Amino acid sequence: MADSWETLKLLADSTRVRILSLLTWEELSVAELQEVLDMGQSRISSHLGLLRQGELVHDRREGKKTFYALNRRFDPQGLALMEAACASVDGSEQIVSDHANLKRILEKRKQQSEQYFNSVAGRLGKNYCPGRSWEAIGHFLLHLTPKIRIADLGAGEGLISQLLARRAEQVTCVDNSPKMVEFGRELAKKNGFSNLEYQLGDIEEVPLKDESVDLALLSQALHHAQHPEAAVQEAFRILEPGGELIIIDLLEHQFEKARELYADIWLGFSENTLYHFLKNAGFRKIEVTVVACESVEPNFQTVLASGVK
Repeated sequence: MADSWETLKLLADSTRVRILSLLTWEELSVAELQEVLDMGQSRISSHLGLLRQGELVHDRREGKKTFYALNRRFDPQGLALMEAACASVDGSEQIVSDHANLKRILEKRKQQSEQYFNSVAGRLGKNYCPGRSWEAIGHFLLHLTPKIRIADLGAGEGLISQLLARRAEQVTCVDNSPKMVEFGRELAKKNGFSNLEYQLGDIEEVPLKDESVDLALLSQALHHAQHPEAAVQEAFRILEPGGELIIIDLLEHQFEKARELYADIWLGFSENTLYHFLKNAGFRKIEVTVVACESVEPNFQTVLASGVK
């Protein structure tokens, strides 16, 4: 427990009480305290040093700035003394003036933030922004997955399904590669997913019952199918009424080496082709949109298509 006599000594100085009164409202930097109190840095730093030594405040570094805040974990007697000291001068002319200055400083903070975002409005998604990656956004959105049954068709190792399984009721991965299925099963077991299942099968003849899932995914799988339209029809079959199919695939391109390099059968699909695949299968509310373009050659573009049964 802090020494109450030492706390009283700290509170006997008007400048220190003014500082504490300000910090009851907001964490502030030394520079901001200078502006509010209209005092020199050395004088304010000296008082802050004593308050920190007496454990009434604590500090944190943020780049070149040091911010100070009240120590809310101070002992109850010490906090009561500090609150009483601040309350006793709360209506004084000096404290009223300090709080008016504080309001102005906080408004300046807000305006600085607004100025930055106003300056990049319309360009934020195109420019670099620290920590703002599609990978991070993807993880964020995956946390919104509802408790539904999902079929990942042509799943491969099932990276997407490993993430979806954290929230979904049941996820079934279907792939025609025994090695992929084996690896996926081991990974699911390692990660402790009892709701993640791997089945060996073809996306053109999906080994699932009619109307047995709520969401079907074809993620970069359709261009590996011998008969891609048949795969879309199979997705329709296994979906419950009201269920949704989401396709992510390559937009039609002319990079012939993809057949050899990636075992691609189709060189992507046009937006119109995907639209007709879904329409002919019986889907409604169809949407087809190009969502990404790689910056390096051959500049593959990614198309997203969806439809509701």
